Amino acid sequence: MDHAAIVPALRNVATQLRIDSIRSTTAAGSGHPTSCCSAAEIVATVFFSELRFDPKDPKNPDNDRFVLSKGHAAPILYSAWAQAGAFDPRELLKLRQFGSDLEGHPTPRLPFVDVATGSLGQGVCAAVGIALNARLIESDYRTYVLLGDGESAEGSVWEAATIAEFQHLDTLCAIVDVNALGQSRGTQLDHDMQKIAGRWAAFGWHAIIVDGHDVSALLSAYDEARATKGRPTVIVARTIKGKGISIAEGKDGWHGKALRQDEMPRVVAELEAQLIPGPGVPIGLAAGLTIRRPTSRSRNMKPSGEAAPPAYQLGDSVATREAYGTALAKLGDVDPRIVVLDADVKNSTYSDKFEKTHADRFFQNFIAEQIMVGASMGLAARGAIPFPSTFACFLTRAFDFIRMAAISNLNIKIAGSHAGISIGEDGPSQMGLEDLAIMRSQPNITVLYPCDGISAERLVIAAASHSGMVYIRTSRPKTPVIYRTDERFEIGGSKVLRESADDAATVVAAGVTVFEALKAYDQLKQSGVSVRVIDAYSVQPIDSATLIQAGRHTGNQLITVEDHYAAGGLGEAVAAAVASEGIVVHRLAVREIPRSGKPEELLERFGISASHIVQTVLHTNPAASRR
Repeated sequence: MDHAAIVPALRNVATQLRIDSIRSTTAAGSGHPTSCCSAAEIVATVFFSELRFDPKDPKNPDNDRFVLSKGHAAPILYSAWAQAGAFDPRELLKLRQFGSDLEGHPTPRLPFVDVATGSLGQGVCAAVGIALNARLIESDYRTYVLLGDGESAEGSVWEAATIAEFQHLDTLCAIVDVNALGQSRGTQLDHDMQKIAGRWAAFGWHAIIVDGHDVSALLSAYDEARATKGRPTVIVARTIKGKGISIAEGKDGWHGKALRQDEMPRVVAELEAQLIPGPGVPIGLAAGLTIRRPTSRSRNMKPSGEAAPPAYQLGDSVATREAYGTALAKLGDVDPRIVVLDADVKNSTYSDKFEKTHADRFFQNFIAEQIMVGASMGLAARGAIPFPSTFACFLTRAFDFIRMAAISNLNIKIAGSHAGISIGEDGPSQMGLEDLAIMRSQPNITVLYPCDGISAERLVIAAASHSGMVYIRTSRPKTPVIYRTDERFEIGGSKVLRESADDAATVVAAGVTVFEALKAYDQLKQSGVSVRVIDAYSVQPIDSATLIQAGRHTGNQLITVEDHYAAGGLGEAVAAAVASEGIVVHRLAVREIPRSGKPEELLERFGISASHIVQTVLHTNPAASRR
């Protein structure tokens, strides 16, 4: 394709993007203008020649998508959208101000940002999910992601590279801004373009090396990327950090430094002198550059009905992880937005039940939890409802992605199975004992912990209907079904399983410890001691009202028991909920590194078995011990 006619105008766009980035960061007194300037031609050509999008309708499902993985270059992203007409360019001078959504790094507070970036190595993972979504909804939109060469040291980048190739995502185009300078020193590979491109090619990508400041070369590379079928493309662009800033161009020590007020006028004047007369000043849109609009079509992604109810009977023995898989398959039958992601444990989490009936919406990520959660971010950003699942312990590897997904306020439903010491013989490396603390640390993540098959299925369905992130904790052992099929479970609720007017204590449990609490109830009852038992299946938000009422009726004391470390789990959630009422919480939890053993041995050894609950009830209620 002959691009000659638009090259001068695009050069002007790149110059204007540099000017905007410098002015906005100087006004803010902070930011990363040199990181913006190395990418100016890349952003100008992508936005004003390559992308098909409607700047007035950034959520259009058929818009091409652009992800700024090097999120510290946010000012140039904001400038591009402003110059495209999404908002008044004068707003750019409010960069980083409280009250402005033009934050230091992009977040979805802005309608044209799909996922929060700035924790490096994540945007490319989200871009994989965004590209997968195009396939799901049968759209021809393309996904572009801009990475830095420094962030390419992150392992998550290569997890994404592997899965993008495995999925044959030929609508995905990554662009690496190889400016050879990191935050504190030169990057690992400097400007060794052959080696950088070779790494991507080794992962199965079509790699194109270009001069990242050559507009014509960039446009030709996009043409080549569009023509490439069956695999993703990466454009490896050689750039100069601080390009156009004479006092900083190609120099170390300028990362994250805005120009001073006395430095800016001279630099801006130098850039303005580079604007080419004729093709339009400042950006050239009036001289033949037009934003390409998407071809939109209607599609019905609404649920066709309600998921089938649980089919278990009282007393049936079923693991909550298995009920999780059953519920996923039922949800998939009625809701085309449901997608499931796995990290090579589908036959343990039982997510393979979904794969067997909805293989086109099941995405295998192999043993790579970061891309599993990262791709979920991209899918959720485009309207899918992803359920990524693995062992609870392995989710710690993806915690930074979970944190960024929470910042993005994405509609992801994460499931962690094989939680706690109740998994038994596999030992401490496989025992998720910190997952509740991790998930509760994010204020907008709902945390659910079912104890039986009925509650598990109902809570999975509730999670799918809930707007926002949800964590579902499931267990390895089979447990008896204690709820009837018509029992309902609301987020933020709990179930009082045993109570009387004479209760001496309240035991609050969740998951497998519910059954230890019920055993303790039976043992104490034989001694004439009544206790209240609460299934706190919603750990966050927790049912404060029920807990406070129970505490008041049982001597202003509660006992919690959990298959989790003491820090951050159920006990702390309960304590926080009742602290203002002066209710004391006695917490039974795993308080040391456990070891292999049979589940019942471990529950006893590490202090969360029925016998320990009985002892705690009697110790905290001397009157009860004398009955």
